[in-house]
Amino acid sequence: VKDLQYRLDVNTLHRDESADALGLNEVGRIRLRATLPLFMDSYRRNRTTGGFILIDEATNRTVGAGMMTGVD
Repeated sequence: VKDLQYRLDVNTLHRDESADALGLNEVGRIRLRATLPLFMDSYRRNRTTGGFILIDEATNRTVGAGMMTGVD
């Protein structure tokens, strides 16, 4: 994870831009950096190839899930 842009309060839809981490079951917007190119579609275009999960390579546990909304 390169950058956490904001954490979203799902009750009020307030964007907390001062947040520095996401906890269990929290929702936010992040930027990812990959060492290899990722071939993905926008989630709006294709839900199957626009979604992803993040797995901790040390423990093989799922640590997050997301939807691709844009590419820089």
